Amino acid sequence: MSSEKENSDGPEQLALIRETVRKANVPRAKPRTWRGAALAKELPVARVVVNKGSLHLDQFFDYAVPEELDETARPGVRVRVRFGAGAHQVRGGRREGGRLIDGFLVERRATSDYSGPLAALADVVSPEPVLGPELLGLARAVADRYAGSLADVLQLAVPPRSARAEGRPSPEPLPPPRPPEPGTWTRYERGPAFLDSLARGGAPRAVWNALPGPHWAEEIARAVAATLASGRGALVVVPDGRAAGRVDAALTEVLGQGRHALLTAEAGPEKRYGQWLAVRRGAVRAVVGTRAAMFAPVRDLGLAVIWDDGDGSHSEPHAPQPHAREVLLLRAAHDRCAFLLGSTSCTVEAAQLVESGWAQALGAGREEVRRAAPLIRTVGDGELARDEAARAARLPSLAWQAVREGLKTGPVLVQVPRRGYVPRLACERCRTPARCRHCAGPLEAPEQQELRCGWCGRGAPDWHCVECGSNRLRAQVVGARRTAEELGRAFPAVPVRTSGRDHVLDSVPGRPALVVSTPGAEPVAEGGYAAALLLDGWAMLGRPDLRAGEEALRRWIDAASLVRGQAEGGTVVVVAEPTLRPVQALVRWDPVGHAQRELAERAELGFPPVSRMAAVSGLPEAVSGFLAGAGLPGDAEILGPVPLPVVRPGGPRRPGDPPPGEQWDRALVRVPPGSGAALAAALKQARAAGLARGGGEPVRIRVDPPDIG
Repeated sequence: MSSEKENSDGPEQLALIRETVRKANVPRAKPRTWRGAALAKELPVARVVVNKGSLHLDQFFDYAVPEELDETARPGVRVRVRFGAGAHQVRGGRREGGRLIDGFLVERRATSDYSGPLAALADVVSPEPVLGPELLGLARAVADRYAGSLADVLQLAVPPRSARAEGRPSPEPLPPPRPPEPGTWTRYERGPAFLDSLARGGAPRAVWNALPGPHWAEEIARAVAATLASGRGALVVVPDGRAAGRVDAALTEVLGQGRHALLTAEAGPEKRYGQWLAVRRGAVRAVVGTRAAMFAPVRDLGLAVIWDDGDGSHSEPHAPQPHAREVLLLRAAHDRCAFLLGSTSCTVEAAQLVESGWAQALGAGREEVRRAAPLIRTVGDGELARDEAARAARLPSLAWQAVREGLKTGPVLVQVPRRGYVPRLACERCRTPARCRHCAGPLEAPEQQELRCGWCGRGAPDWHCVECGSNRLRAQVVGARRTAEELGRAFPAVPVRTSGRDHVLDSVPGRPALVVSTPGAEPVAEGGYAAALLLDGWAMLGRPDLRAGEEALRRWIDAASLVRGQAEGGTVVVVAEPTLRPVQALVRWDPVGHAQRELAERAELGFPPVSRMAAVSGLPEAVSGFLAGAGLPGDAEILGPVPLPVVRPGGPRRPGDPPPGEQWDRALVRVPPGSGAALAAALKQARAAGLARGGGEPVRIRVDPPDIG
């Protein structure tokens, strides 16, 4: 048939199809308003939380339950409702109109507190109950703590629906396993007693300073196995998929198949939702996962574990931006279950849990620490100044010697705090930072022969120093790729591998090789690294942030924990000023002592976690107006406002940064211990009132901001 014939017959065929459909005797779709439909005879009112994250709508709404939905409209199911209809849109005693949105049915009631006409439930999306009373209570507590809405928290807590996953049955639950052997927990003074308490149904709370080496995942698995042996469930939250994979493998080895679920984004929506349903239905009693798993609906939770709580991945970027550590602390207090905070390092928040008596310290003796930790050697500015050749190459003689010796027996790790080739440049003669002549942004060299601005992206092929006129550049901070190139030229017979944001390696063989990595992307080496270099320590310690020292020490210890112990010849060289407190803590391998001293200083200054703090940011007039009418607690102290750095159009942005080109202010509101709940309630009420009025520019609120400058 020709194309002209197709086009000429098309309208006639479409008209014939429409007429056939009109005359066909097929049932029509159910009316979404259920006009004239009978209501359920018992408990005809459904209380619903709608998927509207606005704070002034943070409440339950009542809807009528049609008789046809009586069987499926059970508490916890997903529903569709009409929202936004005015009181004048009433027909036949039912409110009609509005927009269809999703929600969760939380309760069936005989009567409603609302005296006007109710709209009917539009539909029950699925009869699967996904929101139980325990999860609802947890979400409410998290929303109140972080001055957020219940709907926003439920968006984080309940994964998107997959009909195929719901249609598949979950496996039958397995009987509790036998209590495990202590294994490497015997290296810790209270380790076997901790496992024994879990196996007997106890609820011990501990801050665990794990020894360096590869055993931490197996030790977590044994703690989970001891909890399952008591007939209870366990939840483990780790910072990333690589750590989740290690704990997943350890759980499989200790428990066998079918006793735990892995909840990570890498699994895909359908598989992840199927695993989540297995946990919700009680088929699986143990869970390991990344940040979102903090809300996993584990039945009869007996143990909550968080690993490496200082990692920024534990902080949720979406509203209301809860931290996994705080959510698990809420769960431990509400469910009265055991709690284990583990890390090779130690955060100030962890030290506070021990100092307050809420948790007990769980660590090893000094002899065990010396046996497991590598030898730490330091290189300061004094030695670099005496060694001009090494200073030009950023690697002093001690570092070269450590690399050569390490390559004789295995791989060598090189940690560089920047990715790329040459992220920051300066004049070679007078050290003036190289800036773009158009926007004053920093000049970078992402490729060896290409010079461009890091803000506007313009090239600068004819750059010269505005102070001395020189056209020669030097690196202020050298990136991972440039470091890998330098080491490759120095050791031409040794393979060089890189691991960073664009390509992260999970593991490397135990053969001699150079592995250049950015912090947090270090791969695990088979048998451990023979040596490690921690370069450009000043770049990590010099950040203008309260947590700079704590974060630098955590990154160094994480990398050094991958190196063999001192008895096996493991050596770590850190290029930083030896007299600084974080460097001394690394040399002594004493992260707990460092955290305790930081906590004492913050207590004197009134900084978190001793105090509670919230950040309010927005346009200057919006911030000042909001704080003036917020009704803050009487003991609240306002720090600022101060202007935030302006984000250049097209430049890099972090979560929480102001829109490009806008000048925003930020104020910090601080209250003493015990007033955190009052502060969150006041901020939430003021924000809700502003949204209800619909006037003025909105502000952003973040309770417990991770970066306070």
